[in-house]
Amino acid sequence: MRILIIGGTVFLGRHLTDAALTAGHEVTQFNRGTREVEFSGPVEHLRGDRTGDLAPLAGREWDAVFDTSGYAPSVVRRSAQELAGRAGTYVFISSESVYDLTGRDGFDESTPVKPLPDGAGEEVTGETYGPLKALCEQEVEGAFPGGAVLIRPGMIVGPNDPTDRFTYWAARAGRDSRVLAPGRPDRPVQLIDVRDLAGWIVSLVERGVAGTFNAAGPEQPLTMAGMLAACGIPDPVWVDERFLLEHGVEPWSELPFWLPEDDEDAALFDGDVARQVGSGLTFRPLVDTVRDLMAWHATRGTEIGPPTLAPQREAELLGEYTRP
Repeated sequence: MRILIIGGTVFLGRHLTDAALTAGHEVTQFNRGTREVEFSGPVEHLRGDRTGDLAPLAGREWDAVFDTSGYAPSVVRRSAQELAGRAGTYVFISSESVYDLTGRDGFDESTPVKPLPDGAGEEVTGETYGPLKALCEQEVEGAFPGGAVLIRPGMIVGPNDPTDRFTYWAARAGRDSRVLAPGRPDRPVQLIDVRDLAGWIVSLVERGVAGTFNAAGPEQPLTMAGMLAACGIPDPVWVDERFLLEHGVEPWSELPFWLPEDDEDAALFDGDVARQVGSGLTFRPLVDTVRDLMAWHATRGTEIGPPTLAPQREAELLGEYTRP
C-alpha cells in the first residue's frame, strides 16, 4: 500500500511510520520538516504546513492517510477534503478526551462526546481539546463516508514518549527513596504501548476495517498498584487524595495517571476494550514496555523535570503525611 502520514515525526507518528515500513508499505510523510528522524526504511518527504499550504499533496494518490496531528476542525477539513477521492481510507488519531464522562463509571465507543463550549474558537485548551477532536472526527467522516477510521487513544506509552507521564513512574523506581502513590491502589488504570497501537492501526487499514475505536489496554483489568509494580515499585506509600489536594498537588501533571475520584473525567481509565480487542488489538506485557522505555530514556541524557513532582517536594509530603 501507499500510505501518507500527516505529521509522522513525533511519538505515534514515528512508530506508525516504522510499523508501515516493516509491513512492506510505501510511506510518504507530509510535515514542515522541523525534526530529523531516522526510520527503518526509505521515506518520501513532502514539505509544507497543513494549516495553509497543501500544494505538495496536489495530484497525488494514496491508499490510506494517517492523520496524527489534527487538532482544529478547519485544518482537518482542508486536508480531508483535499484528499477525498484520492485516498481510500482516512485514519484520524483522535482521543478518549472526546467523551463526556460526567457521572459515568465507564464508557465505550457509543458514549456521547463533549460539545464545544459556547463562544469557544479553535484554540486548544484543557476545556476545548476533547470537543475540538470530536469536531475533527466529523470533518473526516464527512469527507470519507464509509472510509473513515477514527482512533481514540487513552494514555499512549513507550519509547520516544515526549510527555514523561508514564516515564515519571518508570524512572521513579530507580531513585532510592520512598515512593508517594496517589489515592487507592485498586483504582483502575488503562494505557497502551505505542508500538502495539501503531501495528494495530496499520493492520486495520490492511484489512479494510473502518469505524470508530477506542485504543487503550490491557485486555485484562489493570490497577494503579499493578502498574506501579510493573514499573518496579511494589510497595509505595499510598497517600489519601484529599491530603494531596489540600497540599496543592496538581492531579495529572505533578502525579501522572492520577485524577481525583470526583473529577468529571474520573472514568477516563475505565473504558470498554471489547471492540478494539475484537478487531485484533493485542498487548505486550507491561514489564516489556517499561524495559524498552527505560532503555530509550537512558539515551536521552536528561532527568524527568517539571511539572512532575520534584524529589524534595515528594519527601516533604511523605514526611507530613499520616496514614488515616
